[in-house]
Amino acid sequence: MAENDWKSRLGVVYSTNPDFQYTTEQAQEAQTLPPEKQRLIVGIDRRNRGGKQVTLITGFVGGADDLKELGRALKTKLGVGGSAKDGEITIQGDFRDKVTELLKGMGYNAKRGN
Repeated sequence: MAENDWKSRLGVVYSTNPDFQYTTEQAQEAQTLPPEKQRLIVGIDRRNRGGKQVTLITGFVGGADDLKELGRALKTKLGVGGSAKDGEITIQGDFRDKVTELLKGMGYNAKRGN
């Protein structure tokens, strides 16, 4: 199926070489920095959420698995829902102060934003 995946090849010029094999570049996942070198900003977001408030943690440098693990730990300690994707952790509700203290307790360099 990978050889017949035409959507990933849109915009590619056709080759008349019968031996040509199209290859795509694989994006490398960033190495996860140790907690003391991370610079996390804990803010609040109200946009496009139907009037609900969410705590938004940005600035995480690392892999998606490590981001999800950190998000899971925070959600468990706070007893709330949320998600972790695209380099951001979203926690339902306004928990800026608690999240900042939890992250500092875990060894992260966390700063409370807006």
